[in-house]
Amino acid sequence: MANCLSFSISVDQAVSPCWDCVAGQARYICKLEQNLQALEAEAKRLTEQRDDVYRRVLLAKEQLMEPLKKVEGWLERVEKEIKEVEQIIEDSPAQINNLCLGGYFSKSCCSSYKFGKKVVQKTRDVANLRTEGDFLDVAERCPAASVVVRPSSNIIGLYGMGGVGKTTLLIQINNELQQRRNNFDIVIWTTVSKNHTVEKVQDEIGRKIGYGDEIWKQKSCDEKATDILAVLSKKKFVLLLDDMWERVDLVKVGIPIPGQGNGSKLIFTTRSLDVCGQMEAHKKIMVDCLAPEKAWELFQIKVGEETFDSHPQICGLAKAVAEECKGLPLALITIDRAMSSKKTPVQWEYARRVLRRSVANHELPGMRKEVYPLLKFSYDSLPDDKLKSCFLYCALFPEDFLIRKCELIDYWIAEGFLDEYDSICDRNEGHDIICTLLGLCLLEEVDDDEVKMHDVIRDMALWIASEIEKEKYIVETSAQLTEAPEIENWGLIKRLSLMNNKIQSLRGTPDCPDLLTLFLENNDLQSMRLGKDFFQNMVSLTVLNLSNNQDLTELPVGISNLVSLQCLDISRTCIRELPMELSSLSKLKCLNLERTVCLETIPEKLICGFSRLQVLRMLEAGGWPGGAINGNVSFSRFECLECLKYLNALTITICSDSALEGFLSSHRLQGCTEGLYIHQLEDDFLFSQKTLCLPPMKRLQYLSLEFTSMEEVKIQWEEEGRKIQTPYVFQTSLIASERSFYNLWTVDIQYCPNLRDITWIIWAPNLRNLTVYGCHRMEEIIGEGRVAAMTGDLILFEKLQNLSLSSLPELKSIHRFALSFPCLVEIRVGDCPKLRKIPLSSNSAKGRRIIIRGAKQWWNELEWEDESARDTFRSSFLIW
Repeated sequence: MANCLSFSISVDQAVSPCWDCVAGQARYICKLEQNLQALEAEAKRLTEQRDDVYRRVLLAKEQLMEPLKKVEGWLERVEKEIKEVEQIIEDSPAQINNLCLGGYFSKSCCSSYKFGKKVVQKTRDVANLRTEGDFLDVAERCPAASVVVRPSSNIIGLYGMGGVGKTTLLIQINNELQQRRNNFDIVIWTTVSKNHTVEKVQDEIGRKIGYGDEIWKQKSCDEKATDILAVLSKKKFVLLLDDMWERVDLVKVGIPIPGQGNGSKLIFTTRSLDVCGQMEAHKKIMVDCLAPEKAWELFQIKVGEETFDSHPQICGLAKAVAEECKGLPLALITIDRAMSSKKTPVQWEYARRVLRRSVANHELPGMRKEVYPLLKFSYDSLPDDKLKSCFLYCALFPEDFLIRKCELIDYWIAEGFLDEYDSICDRNEGHDIICTLLGLCLLEEVDDDEVKMHDVIRDMALWIASEIEKEKYIVETSAQLTEAPEIENWGLIKRLSLMNNKIQSLRGTPDCPDLLTLFLENNDLQSMRLGKDFFQNMVSLTVLNLSNNQDLTELPVGISNLVSLQCLDISRTCIRELPMELSSLSKLKCLNLERTVCLETIPEKLICGFSRLQVLRMLEAGGWPGGAINGNVSFSRFECLECLKYLNALTITICSDSALEGFLSSHRLQGCTEGLYIHQLEDDFLFSQKTLCLPPMKRLQYLSLEFTSMEEVKIQWEEEGRKIQTPYVFQTSLIASERSFYNLWTVDIQYCPNLRDITWIIWAPNLRNLTVYGCHRMEEIIGEGRVAAMTGDLILFEKLQNLSLSSLPELKSIHRFALSFPCLVEIRVGDCPKLRKIPLSSNSAKGRRIIIRGAKQWWNELEWEDESARDTFRSSFLIW
């Protein structure tokens, strides 16, 4: 018995620990789902704690404090721990599928045991990290230096002559600050220019910090200053002011004075050292011309090896040409562009002699003596008078003015610079001329729609027009004029530009028989204060621009006397009607009525009578097919447009079924349409289409859709008499074919509540700007089930620069996979609560900064492919 008892006790002692072990293993398995929930809960609390600590660290840095090493180490450990938790959660479905018999057993006990044990251990680790993260302080103030060092300058002035490269240097500073991580909350760029106003500077800054709506624009300067100050006083900012001609009163604008207290900086460019003093710049840096060796190096790069290799004598002659530029970068760049195609010594010798002769003209003081003759070489290199006339014409616009390419070409057509009545070839020629001027650095490209002229080039163009070509140009733009200037001899004037002033009245009867161009855009012209005889003696007037005069409700009576008029631009005015008296304008080629939302009637007979019309712009014009005021449309109106045999550029708004049907039945109108706005009025119940079938309009640049019944957009083309709609499976060869919207750059979709996706936009390979707003049922931008078998080298959104998504409560996806976005500048997301992922990875930026704007809570809840992607874009996020 003793032996048996002894044996029994030994067995109990042996079995007990084994049973505990088995029971422990069983708990790892049978409580796996509960343990996973506990892990997720702990991880969520740790993530929230990490975000709180990270915000405290950022705030401390703004106060110039140094984060504690233990805090930085803890943040690094948390990032690693969260990644491991995410991996466990990702692997958990497979382990849960192994469970059976109510979760008490597993088909793979060993694997489930190891996994369950890992879950429990990771939960303990996460909880321990949370305990470690209860920091009383996250940063400390840096100890004072034993030797007091003066702080770096907070106001810096870059000064130097025009064309020396000040703006280029400021651009490089801006790009460096935008692309690299830094301690600044915001970087703001604003061009000031000559004749600036406080309000203009405020409006530019306001747009950068989240203001800019119509309500804000109506505020007084003092109110705007208060708003700007409220925002910037809480931020560490860098303000970059380009091209200052006089002191800017920072207090009046609302800018906190940059100093030690806020750590902010102001950097500005100017041609005047005096302005640096007026701005109380702590540091004044002269931007001088390049040293001879640097100038030669730049010239060699721009001209290119091919030209130098074409003949052994060219290198020596090129060096002499570069020396004549005296190290001025703008001269070097413009002249080398003009010479890059010259492959014979004779051409280079001629260039050297011309430049030497021009520079030796001591009658020209200052810029005229030192700069204009150098830049004029590029003008002289233009191959014909047509290009020269087009170039000089650009100087009529205000300094730093963004010139719309399409409108510039309209003016050129009207002036007779381009081939007449040659279908769309003249417009293509216009675009080709713009490309030529861009290539020679005589114009600067802003984007696909706009160009501008460097202020030095503009001054040089006005000098050439007046003193070399002897064409009388009077240009007084942005000069705060309240009335037209006194001009001694109207009879000598050929072109007059008074844009961007505050002129209210036009009085008298000026005798100007040779006047061809009159620009009065963006003034305060009032119909009651326009003299009926003002246009009486302008018998040669070819172009009249009255656009953007909001108080202009009636056309001046005397316009009907302008029998030579070929371009009339009354866009963005409050004109109520077009009088039949305009039928006397029989030579009219271009008529711009865009955004004349108060327009009630456009007489059909009047439009039909403009038999020479080439350009008709009626986007958001109130009185045309289904326009903002008159919603009744007959097919005859489209037939009326069909009879305009020279029409080659059309923008139009459509607001009814009949109008849409009439438009879609006209191949000719589709072929010349550049802008299309399909819009349903609130009280218009005619729209019934649920599927919008658009033909591929090759010249379409702008498309806006806004109507409630539409559920789907398809692309439809005709092939051998049959209408074919886009399939849901696309091939790259189709998209790249002529069936695409190749020139469509901007798409604006608003208030289409039944639209679920806009997959069709992949047919717009050059899309730059996409805005989607108020589409309450939209779930995807690119439908996941609609695009398959993508082949070839197609890159979705390859040219996209700006993406704005707002008020889309059901939106869940932009695209299922991360995209490269090689040109993307900014994404804006507002009120899209279900959009938890954006198609960006750590590789999407590729050294560029992509700004992401949205609500703070939305940003915190975003899901990323990996933590490195979140880190990549963390510094790019701005609250919207």
